[in-house]
Amino acid sequence: MTATRASVAGLYVGTSGWSYPTWRPDFYPAEVRPPDFLRHYAERFATVELNTTGYRLPREELFERWAEQTPAGFLFAPKLNAHLRSDFGTFAERVRLLGERLGPIRAVVASARDEGLLALLLGSFDPSVQLALDLRHDSWDGIEPALPPNAVRVNALESDAPFRYLRLREPPYSDDDLRDWAAKLRPLLDDGVRVYCYFKHEDEPTGPAYAARLVELLAE
Repeated sequence: MTATRASVAGLYVGTSGWSYPTWRPDFYPAEVRPPDFLRHYAERFATVELNTTGYRLPREELFERWAEQTPAGFLFAPKLNAHLRSDFGTFAERVRLLGERLGPIRAVVASARDEGLLALLLGSFDPSVQLALDLRHDSWDGIEPALPPNAVRVNALESDAPFRYLRLREPPYSDDDLRDWAAKLRPLLDDGVRVYCYFKHEDEPTGPAYAARLVELLAE
């Protein structure tokens, strides 16, 4: 498959992770070794979800290495387990090591609505950091108007924030499905809204294929 980095202003499309040997040889050439996967991925896409940070924070030098392996303009979207309240400060310090490669932080909250947790979460990061709130309990419905400009709810297209964060988790996606998504996202991009969109990892490299096709459609 062929994929190139997005040339559409404000568009960041990628996948949830990159370190998958089963993506050889259709996405990664057969001769590419796992330590070189990220560099190869970043030649084709402008962003990736960094899910490992939601389970255990990698050591400092790993964040620095990831930043060094990716080109200017590439953005990581780290995952934060928002239930580990005591770790917010450490998390913020660690992901800052990505420097200009730090994109939005996806904060996962599976529990019921908790205003204290929300206030702590929002207050733990500099307002310049974009926060994508992955609120998985129905009691959070309707919270969007209360969020500051640097925060959105994952998969919410309606917002006053200058960015959106989408996770497309229900493959397979037909070409018509991807055209429908392109039609939804194009007006946002035309209005100057930054759009982050991530496809689900599967054993086969379907995620990169969907991502590449969506970029192609939006570049038409």
